[in-house]
Amino acid sequence: MPPFRDRAEDDVDTSSNPRMTQQQVCRAIRDQIILGVFAPGQRLTEDTLAETFGVSRVPVREALRTLEAEGFAFSRPYAGTFVAELTEEEAADLLEIRALLEPLCASRAAQRRTPEQLGRLKELTALGQDAVRAGRFDELTRLNSRFHEVLAEASGSAMLAQLITQLGWKIAWVYAVELPRRAADSWYEHERICGALEAGDADAARRLVAEHIGHATTAYRLRERGAATAGS
Repeated sequence: MPPFRDRAEDDVDTSSNPRMTQQQVCRAIRDQIILGVFAPGQRLTEDTLAETFGVSRVPVREALRTLEAEGFAFSRPYAGTFVAELTEEEAADLLEIRALLEPLCASRAAQRRTPEQLGRLKELTALGQDAVRAGRFDELTRLNSRFHEVLAEASGSAMLAQLITQLGWKIAWVYAVELPRRAADSWYEHERICGALEAGDADAARRLVAEHIGHATTAYRLRERGAATAGS
């Protein structure tokens, strides 16, 4: 499993860091795939990526192998490595798994979270709400992913936290196009989740996270329906 990103890593501008590690290169490429900078089917060339991030080809090569293992990329013999495409079936599976795991995380977190974890969740919520008000939607994917990672860590279960971290990268990929549409509601829901955690109310935390995921899933399905209507 990949290591968790801590707060210091969240604040690093990996696009201009001349001492980027393989993990940071991997994260930077993954973030750009999630945000659509690298489109499905686009070729990812080692030379171009190494020049972009100011590193040698070695960390880029290792990063691409990791991304392939995670399902963000695929390779073709004698052709190279390309950005994968998330199918609707895969997206549906991810959303269903998320709906099962994250309410459990929240319920446990209400009873096990530390003051530091609660403080970090509140801080991330404030940062997200500020980004929404300022229209800085490009910041929301990382802030949202980190909120859910910290929530999972607060459950006290290393296994749950690892699962949610990896799941969160794919969930961000599913939802990236929905950011402006549901951003304000989403971060208000995060604020309510923090309130349940602060009160130590496991049932409310479970319910609020389940509702939060349900709202996001509904928005995604509405987008699918709209795209199908437009196509017809």
